[in-house]
Amino acid sequence: MRDTSGTKMSNQRAASPFSRLSFVIAVSASAMLSVVGPTHAAPAKDPLPADIPDYQAALNAVKSTDVHNAVCRFLRTPVPTGDAGGPVQTIPETAEPCQGLPVFTIKDPVALNEITPGFVAGTAKPLPTEAIKLTQLVSSLSTTVNGRNATVMLAPTQGGGWHLAAVRDGDSDATYAGKATLGTLVFSEPQIRGWYQLKLTTVEPLNDQARQGLGGQASVSLTDYQKLVKARYADKLPGSEYDTTGYSSGYSLPRTEDDASPSALLLAGGSSAALALAGAAVVLRRRRRASTH
Repeated sequence: MRDTSGTKMSNQRAASPFSRLSFVIAVSASAMLSVVGPTHAAPAKDPLPADIPDYQAALNAVKSTDVHNAVCRFLRTPVPTGDAGGPVQTIPETAEPCQGLPVFTIKDPVALNEITPGFVAGTAKPLPTEAIKLTQLVSSLSTTVNGRNATVMLAPTQGGGWHLAAVRDGDSDATYAGKATLGTLVFSEPQIRGWYQLKLTTVEPLNDQARQGLGGQASVSLTDYQKLVKARYADKLPGSEYDTTGYSSGYSLPRTEDDASPSALLLAGGSSAALALAGAAVVLRRRRRASTH
């Protein structure tokens, strides 16, 4: 379980991400939940992100020259090979990082929702508004660049808005996060890279890791899912060894072929960026640290 305290928004803004959760309940049970705090509507072509606070700021970030250049630098650097504990490779600063690369744009960001510490600990009720929270926004590229795609990760900025947290190889996060539909919610169990769809209070797996996480079941109730994650992570919450070492958890399911492939991550922050080979658990740890900047 990742500690996201460093990326929490103000109390007023923290309630806004749950408006879509409220709508999920309203569609199925005709019960509207109150939503606190201002939100900014997304373009008319995509109404779902209207539930993301300061969405216009997120759009401005992914369309900015700085973020575009960061992605270009990332794509210019070959994915390192070797052990995850190998040396960090520095990405050189260049005046025109996108020169010579195919033209690409960054898609509009979508919500990356994750299970909450309270839900894992069993102290929060098995309700959508208490089980899931918005932690980051993710965007993929409009096209592959020299055979590669990338995910742009935005973290909430203290006081409002969004900033670049990281760029990582591949586009699976954005692909799964984008599967949310009217009346449903998609969320991640980051410790196992599992992705799920929540339909009112029914949890369904979207990938192999999630199916393994549910023990091969096609669906479970949110209550039963809470029992599963509590058994897996309740002893790895903040204050535990997981928290002090920075790892997302000490638990993992058997790795699939896709999950075992090399993964590269560019960390945003400071005057330079670093590219590191990492397995899933280490990627999550580094992403957590990046989100606190």
